[in-house]
Amino acid sequence: MFRGTLLRSVIIACLLFTGCATTSEDYSNRETGDVEKELYDQSISDQERPVEPDIDLTKVYFERGNTYADKGQYDQAILYYGKALEITPRSASTYINRGQAYSAKGQYDRAISDYNKALEINPRYARAYNNRGIAYRAKSEYDRAISDYNKAVEINPRYGAAYLNRGNVYSAKGQYDQAISDYNRVLAINPRSGGAYRRRGVAYSAKKDYEQALSDYNRALEINPRDAGAYHDRGFTYYNKREYDRAISDYNKALEIKPGLAIVYVNRGIVYCDGKREYDQAISDFNKAIEIEPRNATAYFNRSIAHYHKERYGEAFEDANKAQDLGMRVDRKFLRHLRFRTASEK
Repeated sequence: MFRGTLLRSVIIACLLFTGCATTSEDYSNRETGDVEKELYDQSISDQERPVEPDIDLTKVYFERGNTYADKGQYDQAILYYGKALEITPRSASTYINRGQAYSAKGQYDRAISDYNKALEINPRYARAYNNRGIAYRAKSEYDRAISDYNKAVEINPRYGAAYLNRGNVYSAKGQYDQAISDYNRVLAINPRSGGAYRRRGVAYSAKKDYEQALSDYNRALEINPRDAGAYHDRGFTYYNKREYDRAISDYNKALEIKPGLAIVYVNRGIVYCDGKREYDQAISDFNKAIEIEPRNATAYFNRSIAHYHKERYGEAFEDANKAQDLGMRVDRKFLRHLRFRTASEK
């Protein structure tokens, strides 16, 4: 009764979330200086040694910030970018890189503030518009993001990353034809952009043009055979075509490449539950997703569905309530039904 409609609505929500969950969908690059590359290979302890007085401190601090950012140590990166700005306060590239570090920490307002400062210094800095667009997208301020991407490509009409990012926002808004148009622009600039093929595949899949979507995913995987996101998204398309074994095969491949992707376990579990009716296997996948992301409401909800089919109504009710507590809107009729079945068990 509840299986088809509810499960399919959930997996669609998973696809829209995929862009954040599998691989980065927004494209930005830090600025680099001209300090010798061996700075990247030094240990952190080596970098903490005092610099010689005849060395350009701005460049040294800037590159130290880059090195920490490459290691994912964003607080230290921000510290050193700040030191560089104390010496050279009108360095737009340093504001750009510090903004990216703030963005990586989820501090989007601080990132936007830094991008604003970069644009005050250089109003025609296309990368600053692109990166600020990424921050606005992360805040779900899609129109502002599109405005910034528009400005970036106005300044640099061959800025493929900005077209790609704008396409991603159009896709998030459900404007798939406009998204496809932007991905086409990317591919005209760079015919080997696996990201553009993959994202265009997502847009075609959303339009239910599954054959074109599969063609694009295949091309993305020819370019990058280790693109876990492309395997995941192709698996989703196979699910929609009810080719469940192929879907599972692609999810397996995605997990071989990136074992920690909770969303892939969720969607593979959905195939086992909704497609193949292998409920124990589905529960195992949802368990794994919850182990990786204890606040994954989608995993709890779908595990509730699997428990329901196993006639474990108490566990189903508990999981459905947990999903609701975590912010998912769970169908009230389903909850009432579970409450009734749970009471009948006692």
